[in-house]
Amino acid sequence: MDSFEENQAELFERLLRPHMARLFRLAFRLTNHKADAEDLFQEVLTRMFTRLDELAGLSDPGPWLSRVIYNQFVDNRRRYARRRLVSVSEGAMPGATIDTVADPRPDASGPERLVDISRLQAAMSRLSDEHRLVVMLHDAEGYKLEEIHVLTGDPVGTVKSRLHRARARLRELLGEDGTFS
Repeated sequence: MDSFEENQAELFERLLRPHMARLFRLAFRLTNHKADAEDLFQEVLTRMFTRLDELAGLSDPGPWLSRVIYNQFVDNRRRYARRRLVSVSEGAMPGATIDTVADPRPDASGPERLVDISRLQAAMSRLSDEHRLVVMLHDAEGYKLEEIHVLTGDPVGTVKSRLHRARARLRELLGEDGTFS
């Protein structure tokens, strides 16, 4: 490897390393499958290597990178929408559950650890794509409303409305108080 390639690799590492875990979690949340998330993540990282100059010029590349992941997900979804895909159940693949994705609070206790995950996933699957996305980004990944606006291109008011309606629907699906019984 010559010095130019080494410099490019170092720059790539320095710019993207701080954002990789969050980007992978976003890819996983969008795709709901570990293998699809890995493909999406790798595809975006490959594209970013060719756009290092643009990336280096950004003061905070995090939201921009999230937008790239989201746009690539939407593009892939449109591209493959007409194809019939056969998917292996996530639970049938070893190491393919959300538990294998970096948990920012591995020692968390309290209500978040007492949740019946399968019931929550079932309720989430009954939400529209737009509502599920905003709940996952805001409540699960901690994106701020403004970041979701930048990511999806939807006005902040629309994002707020979707989040409110999605939470109301989840409360309805999970029980009046929004908890698991």
